Order: sequence, then C-alpha cells, then structure tokens
Amino acid sequence: MFDHDNNEGYHIRKLEKLPIYRKAQEISTLVRTLLKGAETDDLEVLEEGEEDQEFLAYLFENKKQDMISNALMIPAKIARAENGEFYDLRMENAAIIRVAAKDLLIDASGLQLAGFKDIEYLNLLRIEVEEFRVLFAEWVLTFDQENYLIDRWGLFNPAGVNYDDPDDDIPFLPDDLLDL
Repeated sequence: MFDHDNNEGYHIRKLEKLPIYRKAQEISTLVRTLLKGAETDDLEVLEEGEEDQEFLAYLFENKKQDMISNALMIPAKIARAENGEFYDLRMENAAIIRVAAKDLLIDASGLQLAGFKDIEYLNLLRIEVEEFRVLFAEWVLTFDQENYLIDRWGLFNPAGVNYDDPDDDIPFLPDDLLDL
C-alpha cells in the first residue's frame, strides 16, 4: 500500500540534497535574521521633515514585509517545481522564483533608501542572491523539455512548441491519466 508519510519524507530528503534548495533556505534564514527586531526606530534619521520620515518608515515596513514574503516564496516554489514533472509547470514556478529573487534585491535597496543601518548585511544578501542565480540557471537546464503539456497561454512551452499546436504531437496527453 502507498505510504504517504514515507513518500513525503523521501521528497523532503530529495529536496534537501539540492544545492539550489539549500541556498534558498540559507537566503530565507538570512532575511529573517537580518530583519528580526529591525524597527523603524533604528533607521538613520534624515534632516528632512517629519512627513519624509513617515514615508521612509512606511517604505521600510513595506520592504521588510516584501522581503520576508519573497524569501519564504523561493524555497516553496522550488519544492513545488521539484514535485512536478512537466516542463511548463516547472518553468512557471521557476519564473515566480526568479521574480522573487530579483525583488529581494530591489527590496534590499528600498531598505537602504529608507535608512536601514546594517548595510553590510544587505551586501551579504546580494552576494547570496548572486550565488543563487547561478544555481538557478543550472537547475533550470535540468528540466526535461520532452515532458510537457502545451501551455495554451504561450509562455512556458519548450522551444518549437506553440500555444496552438494540436495535442496529438505531445509525448503526454492528459487523457492518458484515465487509462491508469
């Protein structure tokens, strides 16, 4: 009989062996550690008006939440991509991961603009994201382009496959699941 708990444990162990997943976990931990306890009271005070300070405090809180969200999104989407086998679905998750990683860098700049003092930690985050980018590019190359469903939206099809191609050319048809 199929043992869901053992199968789930297998997938978790498989994920934890992936360099990209481990790096994503490191980035997530770094972001949470970096922002833990960071409050608007800790921002560098500008010599500008109170209205500007309020805006910078708002910017800081907003970027802080965005960074935490993006840092948590990356390993979750890696897990989802690894759990799927179809090229188009894996690419869809990869696109979300790429956006989240790039947004981390933008958010770090926003924190810096808001007056976040610990710039050396933001620079460390930038280094980690650059290392992640290389792992990401190598990981995407491992996606099996022969195992796909046609993306009728046209974004995540393998090279040479169009959104309006007939289904009879693809190696896997959704109706095949009914034959199991």
